[in-house]
Amino acid sequence: MVAVSVAYGFVNGTVGAVGSAAMEGAAAAVELCLSMAGVLCLWSGLMSVMNASGLTEALSRLFRPLLGRLLPKASRDPETLAALSGNLSANLLGLGNAATPLGIRAAQRMAAGCGGQASDELCRLVVLNTASIQLIPATVAGVRAALGAENAFDILPAVWLASVLSVTAGLTASWVLARFWKK
Repeated sequence: MVAVSVAYGFVNGTVGAVGSAAMEGAAAAVELCLSMAGVLCLWSGLMSVMNASGLTEALSRLFRPLLGRLLPKASRDPETLAALSGNLSANLLGLGNAATPLGIRAAQRMAAGCGGQASDELCRLVVLNTASIQLIPATVAGVRAALGAENAFDILPAVWLASVLSVTAGLTASWVLARFWKK
């Protein structure tokens, strides 16, 4: 895309405008990254405090019945359950970046007994992690605030509806496909 833009700029004699747009875009990208780093640090710090205070263990107990129904084999292992609960908590807070390491840890533990082929539960974890219900879309709100939104959280009802529908559709599809592709 950059090469095409520069070539087009040469052809039309607007290479200076292409260069200016590139510099403005780079400056905006750096500004956005710095503002997002602050939001990410805040929520990642909150997750660390939750871990240190034992709140993630309390959330683990709270989510155990739900995770026991969705991922029955994985929820039998305390370490996997803790990673799953932390992943679910981070996703509920809209912290996809903080949720990723916990999701990877849970997936690695779940994959250990799969023999190189993803189990239905592991696929369900991927669906849950990808679709994720978000109660507080911190990352999206951070982007909106950095770009000057008057009320960065006015999207909450739309986020709640979209995330619930996406998780429902994903879980339904995973259960239906798991039934059809049984060996």
